Amino acid sequence: MRSRVRPRTDDDVRACVRVLAEVHRRDGYPVNWPARPGEWLTRASALGDWVADLDGRVAGHVGLTRGGEGDLAPVLWGERNGTSAERAAVVGRLFVAPWARRHGIGALLMGRAVEEARHSGLHPVLDVVASDTAAAALYERLGWTRLATVEQRWSASQVVTVHCYSA
Repeated sequence: MRSRVRPRTDDDVRACVRVLAEVHRRDGYPVNWPARPGEWLTRASALGDWVADLDGRVAGHVGLTRGGEGDLAPVLWGERNGTSAERAAVVGRLFVAPWARRHGIGALLMGRAVEEARHSGLHPVLDVVASDTAAAALYERLGWTRLATVEQRWSASQVVTVHCYSA
């Protein structure tokens, strides 16, 4: 099987939403299904978005953004390193199709996001829900450091435990 990572195009969004729906059904990611998943993937603060193709099919996705409201990893990384959270870039919207797993696609996508962050002079960080043990295991295999585990209030009725990581 042949895989490659390339910039996401507008033409890829529909395939990405289909893959995301498969991931949500199987793994519960994202925790809260977005009302407009295409918009959720193409938020305005993006520094870049990439897809992985496996044998010509969209098999995964990753994005890189500036930190926003509720992103704790940039703040924690900045405090730990005596610098501004503005010097961090948040890796997110990472998912790999269930049929494409065990081909190194998650690592390829993470590598592309890290490369872009560093090329931009930013340090890659991320938040992941603690219940997503497969994602946390990937980040740790790739050498990421867990900065903290915190509780986040996502709504009046939802509190989620989140791990914050730094590359």
